[in-house]
Amino acid sequence: MFTGIVQGTGTVVSVTKGEAVWTFAIDLPDTNGLQRGASVAVQGVCLTATDIAGSCVHFDVIPETLERTTLSSLEAGSEVNIERSLKMGDELGGHLLSGHIMATGIVEQRTAVGEGVDLKIGVPAELMKYISEKGYIALNGASLTVGTLTQQAFGVHLIPETLRLTTFDSVQVGDGINIEIDSMTQTVVATVERMLKQDE
Repeated sequence: MFTGIVQGTGTVVSVTKGEAVWTFAIDLPDTNGLQRGASVAVQGVCLTATDIAGSCVHFDVIPETLERTTLSSLEAGSEVNIERSLKMGDELGGHLLSGHIMATGIVEQRTAVGEGVDLKIGVPAELMKYISEKGYIALNGASLTVGTLTQQAFGVHLIPETLRLTTFDSVQVGDGINIEIDSMTQTVVATVERMLKQDE
């Protein structure tokens, strides 16, 4: 489990493209206590550490994950958001996440607002039923609050601290964004839809 509180950014050292899996070598900001088999959220995607050499950690990624997320666009030198898995007793500053990406969105607009940045994210129409104004959403692993809503897009405001700790400072129009909707919201929407169908 994760909280959506990005702990820093890592740098992709290399990407080895095998037939069955791609292996990403990523230089992490903190590997203290990290062991093989541990879960790490990379751009919001839950990955398993397969090898650790100092600050460089290897992760194997299967084709389904590459198809569902933006990880396939990463290359050596790419910066990624990193969050280590939640431990008992840790402060829950964001909202509970599993690291299972539901869909990807596209940055449609980027606007500087003072020292912060507003982003408008376009998403598949079927995802909008899970997104509500002032609700939580995870973008590239960062827990954020939804601002404005349109038929097929939503807005978020990024404060300077978020820009400092994450890769959002370099995100541009046209970039892909990994989106995770928390499981509670998914369950509520599915339950309401099921009840409405029963009443028809």
